[in-house]
Amino acid sequence: MGILALSADERVRDVRLSDDTLTVDLMDGRTISVPLVWYPRLLAGTRKQRQNWQPCAAGYGIHWPDLDEDLSTEGLLRGAPAPGVAKRRTSRSRRRPKAGRA
Repeated sequence: MGILALSADERVRDVRLSDDTLTVDLMDGRTISVPLVWYPRLLAGTRKQRQNWQPCAAGYGIHWPDLDEDLSTEGLLRGAPAPGVAKRRTSRSRRRPKAGRA
C-alpha cells in the first residue's frame, strides 16, 4: 500500500496585519506569522495602505502598491526579515549600557 504525500502549495490565500504582526495564510492550510517590525515599510504604513495588498509572482508573493513592498512566501517560510533589519537588531543588542544605568 502506498503513502499519499501531500503536496505543499505555498501560494498566498489571505494576508492579515495587526499593529505588530503580519499573518499569511497559504493555500495548503499553513499559516505564517512574523513580527511586523521585520518589515519597516509595512510597519510605517497606514492601516489603509497595509490592507491594499495583492498576490504577485503567480501567487507566491505579496505586493503592497502603496508602500512599494514585495514579500515572497519562500522568504516568509525561511524567516527572512527585510534586508538590514537583522543587522540593526544585532548592533543594538551589542551596545553597552551607559555608565550609571542598570
